[in-house]
Amino acid sequence: MSDYEGVEDTLFIPLTARVNISKMFPEYFHDKKALEMENLVKDKQIEKKSSQYTMMASVARSYNMDQMTQEYIDKHDKCNIVNLGAGLETSYFRIDRKNAHYFEVDLPDVIELRKTYIGVGENEKFIKGDLFKLDWCNELDTTLPTLMIVSGVFQYFHEEEILEFIRNAKDIFENAELIFDATNKFGIRYSNIYVKRTGNKSALMYFYIENPREFSKKANCQLIECRGFYKDALKMLSDKLSLYTKISMKIADKRNNAMILHLRL
Repeated sequence: MSDYEGVEDTLFIPLTARVNISKMFPEYFHDKKALEMENLVKDKQIEKKSSQYTMMASVARSYNMDQMTQEYIDKHDKCNIVNLGAGLETSYFRIDRKNAHYFEVDLPDVIELRKTYIGVGENEKFIKGDLFKLDWCNELDTTLPTLMIVSGVFQYFHEEEILEFIRNAKDIFENAELIFDATNKFGIRYSNIYVKRTGNKSALMYFYIENPREFSKKANCQLIECRGFYKDALKMLSDKLSLYTKISMKIADKRNNAMILHLRL
């Protein structure tokens, strides 16, 4: 990891998962671009300390967010898709973008890494910025229907910071929706243990949601959907997943240990 000075170590956890699951279960998830970037992961500690379940958790998040993004694009002739805290996410290459304008927003060192190893695609723009400051909004047409995607980011902040971000975004965008992943209190404890096990002892997580409807009321937003991670994975890979993974998935979905919220701002 030291080869990428200034870049958050947690960037490489989801990349490692996408690479490994693309190899193990391509019928469920295949990320060609991630496989091309496999050599970026210098520290093999992540793979060694990750279980089948933890890698599936990361990929199931991407799988479902891809579905939700595609549904949004299909509903609009023209729209903005904004990945906030984009990291090394490669969803741009996994979906049918049609006429959507794609924006990848992250801190300067991460954007430089994206430019070097991923490159800017057609109708895609990289923006250096802090997602909470919302300066990045100046780079896009806020009158267009806009879907903001926040994957694996909000957990590292506190609830009031998230609510303030949503309040500010509501003032800026005319027609916007937000999808983001969250865990409950149990899930946040488990996630912190896992991240520490992969070698990163500084990236603690704080934000969790016990009741999605109550959170949407706090945010003064309409809750369009609260989706579990694993319905499709359990159906498609029932004969290939380990017993521990299948049990963990079923429990996680039943107890909202891992979920994706879809809000209309």
